[in-house]
Amino acid sequence: MNKKQKKMLVRIILAAILLILLSLGLADLIAGAVASLPALDARQRTAENIVKLILYLIPYFIIGYDILLKALKGIRNRQVFDENFLMAVATVGAIVLALYEQSGDYTEAIAVMLFYQVGELFQSYAVGKSRRNISDLMDIRPDYANIETDGALEKVDPDEVEIGSTIIVQPGEKVPIDGVILEGASSLNTSALTGESLPRDAKKGDEIISGCINMTGVLKIRTTKEFGESTVSKILELVENASSRKSRSENFISRFARVYTPAVCVAALALAILPPLVRMFGMGVPADWDSWIYRALTFLVISCPCALVISIPLSFFAGIGGASKAGVLVKGSNYLEALSQTKIVVFDKTGTLTRGVFEVNDIHHNKMEAEKLVEYAALAESASSHPISKSLQRAYGKAIDRSRVTDIREISGNGVMAKVDGIEVAAGNDKLMKRLGISYIDCHSVGTIIHVAVDGAYAGHIVISDVVKEHSKEAVQALRSAGIRKTVMLTGDARKVGEQVAKELQLDEVYAELLPADKVEKVEELLRSKTGKEKLAFVGDGINDAPVLSRSDIGIAMGAMGSDAAIEAADVVLMDDDPLQIAKSVKISRKCLRIVYQNIVFAIGIKLICLALGALGIANMWLAIFADVGVMILAVLNAIRALFVKKL
Repeated sequence: MNKKQKKMLVRIILAAILLILLSLGLADLIAGAVASLPALDARQRTAENIVKLILYLIPYFIIGYDILLKALKGIRNRQVFDENFLMAVATVGAIVLALYEQSGDYTEAIAVMLFYQVGELFQSYAVGKSRRNISDLMDIRPDYANIETDGALEKVDPDEVEIGSTIIVQPGEKVPIDGVILEGASSLNTSALTGESLPRDAKKGDEIISGCINMTGVLKIRTTKEFGESTVSKILELVENASSRKSRSENFISRFARVYTPAVCVAALALAILPPLVRMFGMGVPADWDSWIYRALTFLVISCPCALVISIPLSFFAGIGGASKAGVLVKGSNYLEALSQTKIVVFDKTGTLTRGVFEVNDIHHNKMEAEKLVEYAALAESASSHPISKSLQRAYGKAIDRSRVTDIREISGNGVMAKVDGIEVAAGNDKLMKRLGISYIDCHSVGTIIHVAVDGAYAGHIVISDVVKEHSKEAVQALRSAGIRKTVMLTGDARKVGEQVAKELQLDEVYAELLPADKVEKVEELLRSKTGKEKLAFVGDGINDAPVLSRSDIGIAMGAMGSDAAIEAADVVLMDDDPLQIAKSVKISRKCLRIVYQNIVFAIGIKLICLALGALGIANMWLAIFADVGVMILAVLNAIRALFVKKL
C-alpha cells in the first residue's frame, strides 16, 4: 500500500471503531450525562439529540470529509452530477432526516459513507496492482550510459549519446541504447521486454536492444540509434499512451454516466416530492414526507454508478497490464477490444513466420562426407560477403584459414571458383556447372541450390533456404483453436517458396511474388470479404509491411527485430518475435472483454432491481450499501482477473 492508501485505511478503522462504540451505547451514555446537567433540565430531550448528532458527526467527518469537499468542488465547477455529489446528498439527507425525527440514530448515514470508502480503497488497491504490472515494465528505463573516457568510465545521460558512440555495459546494468556488440559475450535477461524467463546469449557481432539486463560479461557496444529512437523509448511511449485510446465499451460507459447520473437525481427528487403531494392534495390524507424522503435518499445511494465507472476502465487497464507482462504491448483498450473480434489473420513470411536468416538446410547427392563438402564450399566462398557465403561459413562452424585458399575467381551470376589446398573447387548455380561442362543433378527442394564440383567432378549440392520459426506451425494451430477462421500468408518471395512454407504450416491461403502495394490491395480484398463485426489482423516486421499494418483492422508487429516503421504503424507489438504470442494476445483480449461484459450486465442488472425495490420502499439503506459498495467490490474483484494471463 502507498501512503495515501495507508492513511485511508487508518481513517476507515478509526471511523468504524467509533461507529461501533457509539452504536453499542456510548452515544446514549455521553448524551444522557450531558443532558442531566442542571442547566439543561428543561431541554433534556433536545440536548440529548444535539450531543448524539455531534458524537456521530465525528466519525462521519473522519471518513467522509474528502467526499464532501469533492462534492462542493464539483458544484463550484458546475460539474455537479457525480458519485461524490450522490453520496454527499444521500448521507447528509439521512442525517437531517434522523435529526428531524429526533430518533438519534445516525448509524445508516455513517455506514453508507464508511462502506463507500472501503470500496474506494479496494478499487485504489486494484488499480495500483495493475499499475505495478506496467511499472515493472517501466523499470526497463535506463538511468545512465557508460562512456569510456581516458581509461575511466563516465556515466552520462542516455539522451546525450550519439549514434556510432561506444558504450560499456557492465554485469547487472541495463542496456541503455540499441547497438551492435563490438567486444565481449554475456547472457541477457530480456524478461521485462518479452516475458521470457530464460536468458539469451549474446556475443560479438550480435545486435542488442535496449531494456535488456546484462547478467554476466562486460559488453562493449557501438550504438546504432539515438536514445529517443531506441527500443526501450519506443516501448515506454507505447505503454504511456495506451490509456489515452479508449474502447467503444469505455466510451459507452462515459456517455451512459453523463446521462444516467442527472436522470437518477431528477428521479430521486420526484420520488421525494410527487407522491406526498398526490396524497396530500389528491386524497386528502397526511403527506408522509419522512417516508418518501427516506426512499429518495435510499434511491440516490443505490443509483451511484461507481461499479460501472470504476470496473470497466480497470478491466481494460488490467488486460493491457497482463498482456505487457506476457511480452505483448497493446497500444490502447480500443485495440484490445478489436483484437477480441479477430477472425482473419494475415501473415508476412520473412521475419514473421520464418527467421529471415538463410541457413544450410540439406546436402544432396554428395560423393564425399557432408562436412567435407561444406568445408570446400565455405573456403571457396570465403572472400565473398554475400548472405549465401555467410550461410556456408556458419554451417562450416570453424575459423576460415584464408592461407588454404588461392586463385579465387568470382563469375558474376554464376558462382565462384578457387583452389582449396591446391584442389580446384567450383561452387555456384546450374549455370556455372553448364559453363564448366560438368554434369549435375537437379534439386527439387525449395531454396537456393549451390552445386559443388571438386577437381572437375560433380561432388553434390547444398540447399540453402530461410528457416521456419520454431513455433510457427504451433502458432497457426493455436489460432485455429482460438476461433480464427482463416489464416493467409502474403510474401514477395517466389511462388514455389511461398507455397512450400504455406503447406508446411498448413495455412489456408498464400499469395506470393507481391510488391508492398500488392499486399495492401490483397488485404483490402480480404477486408471486403469479412462478415458482421469480424476483424482482420495483419502480422509483419519489415518497413515494407508498414502500409499494410496501417490498413488492416489490427496491425501486429514483431518488436525485437522488427523495423521502427512497422512498430510505429502497428497497434500491437510482440516483444519476443514469437508468432505463438498472436494466439495468446487474442485470448487475453477475449478474456478481458468477457470480464467487461460480465461487469456491465451484473452492475446494471443489480442496480435496476435495487432501484425498483428502493422506489417501492422495500429496500432500506443497508440494501443500498450492497447495491453500491458491494456491487463495486465484486466488479473490481472480477476486473482484477484480467491481470492473470498465464493460463488461458
